[in-house]
Amino acid sequence: MLIKKINTSYNSFELYTLFKDKPYSFFLDSGMDHKRLGKYSFIGFDPFVIFKSKNKKITITKDHETKTYIGNPFEKLRELLSFYKMDYETDLPFIGGAVGYFSYDLCHHIEKLPRTAIDDVHIPDCFLCFYDGIIIINHEKSEVSIAALGIKATEKEIISDIEKIIKNKPLPKIGYLPKKEKVSIQSNFKKEDYLKAINKVKDYILSGDIYQANMTQRFSCHIHEEPIMLYNRLRAINPAPFASFLNYGDFHIVSSSPERFIKINGNKIETRPIKGTRPRGKKLEEDIKNKEELLSSEKDQAELLMIVDLERNDLGKISKTGTVKVTELFHLETYPTVYHLVSTVIGEIKDEYDVIDCIEATFPGGSITGAPKIRAMEIIDELEPTQRNIYTGSIGYIGFNGNTDLNIVIRTIVCKNDKAYFQAGGGIVWDSDADLEYEETLHKAKALIKALKD
Repeated sequence: MLIKKINTSYNSFELYTLFKDKPYSFFLDSGMDHKRLGKYSFIGFDPFVIFKSKNKKITITKDHETKTYIGNPFEKLRELLSFYKMDYETDLPFIGGAVGYFSYDLCHHIEKLPRTAIDDVHIPDCFLCFYDGIIIINHEKSEVSIAALGIKATEKEIISDIEKIIKNKPLPKIGYLPKKEKVSIQSNFKKEDYLKAINKVKDYILSGDIYQANMTQRFSCHIHEEPIMLYNRLRAINPAPFASFLNYGDFHIVSSSPERFIKINGNKIETRPIKGTRPRGKKLEEDIKNKEELLSSEKDQAELLMIVDLERNDLGKISKTGTVKVTELFHLETYPTVYHLVSTVIGEIKDEYDVIDCIEATFPGGSITGAPKIRAMEIIDELEPTQRNIYTGSIGYIGFNGNTDLNIVIRTIVCKNDKAYFQAGGGIVWDSDADLEYEETLHKAKALIKALKD
């Protein structure tokens, strides 16, 4: 292991643009809250292993050779991670490992669920690349470091190659094609059908099937520009602590997620579910009114409490007895377009469990499924016409030392074949108003729509 601090005048986004066209480059971008949640950003490229899965088909590419397997992607990933497991001590949270995403549809490898929704985007269910040679930006200290583990070359060679690019390569001009026409955004629901779906969820609540379910709609539009330009606008409009840009060649992920799924550091695990949203006001008086309304809303507090109980149960599956605790209950977080209520639940992982056990015990996050989780997911499949794919899955890293940080994929755009796909939704409870819930999806999508239309 070798870590070297470097001097550069480039900010984190400028640094990423130097590597944006490299194979499978990534930017885990903490765009706000640099004192707490968004302290670090990470950049990497040119992985030495590529892991992909779709349904039960798994491909692993290494040394330009691709092998195909049939089975459970979680088990194959566990095997692959164990092969590269390393113990090292550093104050930096991530210096090498797997980066990518777990799609929502991986839930079918964890629970027996119906699968009737249509897959019309066709991206892998799981896409993780293994990296040696990570650029780490510490926003709090304004420090940039390069870390290497010596897997794909010597540590000195890896760091030298990256440093040369930073020192010698001029910043690229991020071009984009002028919009030839107005962006027309379409939903996979007509408004009246979405309202009917919400009322169907309420019928299930009345009959005792569930207490809450997350109902979403998907939007899409044509785009005529490079995804990196779209991301640059989005991070300016809606900076977020768990944002990211993933370059997979034939498609790109553009994300400004505010929500953490799980964080693992040693044997400590944390999850931070979000439930409760209000739009930012256009004027100060309206902004204060909306904030105070959210803080005093019994409905939103009850909704968050249900998910906190679900998350306590999920963490309890892999945590030592008596260690699962709620350290924040109704914490208000402020974003450029919305206010959110957030809770934090922590636990200590039992010695016999690894990171894959932790993911399987908690995935997908309760805040974007419902309670009870399995029945809520069955209802989601019944009522949502298209598969969620990456939406409400997770993006982030799994270090070779086991340390992990994964977000919840919300406020996220998939760019593929000159089209953009994104979703928004909310938790439906018995006293939900269908029209207000519909409007909430538009509030949550506001930043994405603005980035696409500007």
